Amino acid sequence: MGEVNALVARQDESGNIDLAAEVVDETFLGEGEVEIAVEYSGVNFKDALAVTPKAGVARDYPLIPGIDLAGTVRASSSPDFAVGDVVVAHGHDIGTGRHGGYAEAARLPAGLVVKLNGLTAAEAATIGTAGYTAAMSVERLVAHGVSPDDGPILVTGASGGVGSVSVDLLAAAGYEVVASTGKESAHDLLRELGAAEIIGRIPAEGERVRPLGKTRWAAAVDCVGGTTLAYVLSGLRYEGIAAASGLAGSADLPTTVHPFILRGVTLAGIDSVQQPIERRRALWARLGTDLRPRHLDLLTSEVDVSVLPGSIREILAGAVTGRTRVRVAGGF
Repeated sequence: MGEVNALVARQDESGNIDLAAEVVDETFLGEGEVEIAVEYSGVNFKDALAVTPKAGVARDYPLIPGIDLAGTVRASSSPDFAVGDVVVAHGHDIGTGRHGGYAEAARLPAGLVVKLNGLTAAEAATIGTAGYTAAMSVERLVAHGVSPDDGPILVTGASGGVGSVSVDLLAAAGYEVVASTGKESAHDLLRELGAAEIIGRIPAEGERVRPLGKTRWAAAVDCVGGTTLAYVLSGLRYEGIAAASGLAGSADLPTTVHPFILRGVTLAGIDSVQQPIERRRALWARLGTDLRPRHLDLLTSEVDVSVLPGSIREILAGAVTGRTRVRVAGGF
């Protein structure tokens, strides 16, 4: 068997976690029908939590983190994949319970892998889990019947990975997008992505969250959770919908039943982790066609995988705007 460059997270007896480059034997990668030469990965909130003590994300150590990976099939015992296929994989326990994308190779069950059409590995890694979650959110709003004529759509945490792609996708579909962010430095980017209005974090400091507030938005994509989501729900119009995927603010939801039973509001949970593979493959097909983000170049910064041990926790501090693509092939 050959050897593979990888970033490996190891936990010591005191519970501290160290992330460092290692050369591992390919047997370290585990079992799976599809072997992938990884070209790119990404940086997500969950990746940072996977190397944070007591965060409860990683199942065990040692672990190769990286919940996203994109590259080319180099060996396959599955009839669904051939050598040379360009593929992407994310979700389930990739990067948390099985080895993920921060290595030159990955070995995965065929049922976790998506063959790409219309997207390169670099583009797929730019979209990644965050962009995919954004696409799921937009798809849910459309399925609910929200049209551009119904009024503005709010996106919270708009400067982050899910939020920025959501702004891009919604604006491309003709919606009036209100982007909420606490980063003034992200305003120009959000305008370029198509935001019609940019507001600060909600609720404003000291502002009371009422069970029902003034109706403002036809729908929302919420990437924050907590008090922010409670505020969003209180301001949705009659039969509005909030697609919620984030808990960076808090996992608590300090609201009442009033928005749901007095305004018919829907709270739709968005989970990209356990989504069945056929639905996952269908949505990736759309991401290569009619749901393709317009501004991948604006959304993306790229770093080599070698810099991650010193910088991955920056995302926990809210220091990342848009999507960070990680160059794995040639990046060690």
